[in-house]
Amino acid sequence: MYGNDFPTDAASSGGELLEQVAAAEAALREAAERTLDSADNAETDYFERIIAADQKIEPRDAMPEAYRRTLIRQIAQHAHSEIIGMQPEGNWITRAPSLKRKAILLAKVQDEAGHGLYLYAAAETLGVSRDELVEKLLSGKQKYSSIFNYPTLTWADVGAIGWLVDGAAIVNQVPLCRSSYGPYARAMIRICKEESFHQRQGFEILYTLARGTPAQREMAQDAVNRWWYPSLAMFGPPDSASVHTAQSMAWKIKRFTNDELRQRFVDMCVEQAKVLGLTLPDPNLRWNPERGSYDFTPPDYDELMRVISGHGPCNQQRMARRRAAHIEGEWVRQAASAYAAKQQQRQRQQEAVAA
Repeated sequence: MYGNDFPTDAASSGGELLEQVAAAEAALREAAERTLDSADNAETDYFERIIAADQKIEPRDAMPEAYRRTLIRQIAQHAHSEIIGMQPEGNWITRAPSLKRKAILLAKVQDEAGHGLYLYAAAETLGVSRDELVEKLLSGKQKYSSIFNYPTLTWADVGAIGWLVDGAAIVNQVPLCRSSYGPYARAMIRICKEESFHQRQGFEILYTLARGTPAQREMAQDAVNRWWYPSLAMFGPPDSASVHTAQSMAWKIKRFTNDELRQRFVDMCVEQAKVLGLTLPDPNLRWNPERGSYDFTPPDYDELMRVISGHGPCNQQRMARRRAAHIEGEWVRQAASAYAAKQQQRQRQQEAVAA
């Protein structure tokens, strides 16, 4: 993840995640070569046999309605998060401290838009339209990640988002490269590769600030202090309170529980924080030799629920901006639709002449 730019210890855990992405990509190709007899595709046990064989459900395969609804909910929330997630960092594009930083941040925000596109396209394979999903976001019927309802107060926040928020996203999303639904798994392969660049960008910003002036180092530490616990909350409620985890794991949409992923993230960040020379704001953070992991203070799950329900620091601001952008972009959507219709008409005319 960090190439040769930083000490080896900084690269170890991130490199392992990218190795997992590569392994998942290889597994996708291998699964495509293995086939089951699909003569009874319409039968209910075909779905169960595909899941048991650790192969992929494809859009035309028979699937339980609950499986389809679960995927639509999860993929839509993921897509919405990519689009809303452009706002906190987009706020700093015009204020980036150098042309290089501006160009990198522009590329990252553009990547997030592309991730939303991949995911909306994956959701559409389940029989739902993108317009329907966007309408549900704008009306509040579907959610996006709670993390994007916090403000970016300083340039160091861009670094903290890259290191912590994108780092948590990678830990959460790498197992999704092995999701049982083919279009989702394939989209996640590319997304995770690009997210590794995003985390590298954030780590490098904090690494530079931590070795700058005392004021810059203080700014970096302050950003880490503010983003640490919201990043831990990104993995969702504890397993004991998670409504969807058990069924999603049975269907192999998810591969690990919320708490397992949260623990992985903590163990990864502790070692990276040492390289940064910054401190994670948890007085209870210590190595537990019996568990082979770090003990840590969990996030405030009551705060998580408040933010999800619309009462975070920036919920109203984020949605107001998204609704305004949707209205402002109406003419673009109309122009694109008119152009597509014209192209289709021209193609039909050409086919008629050729016939």
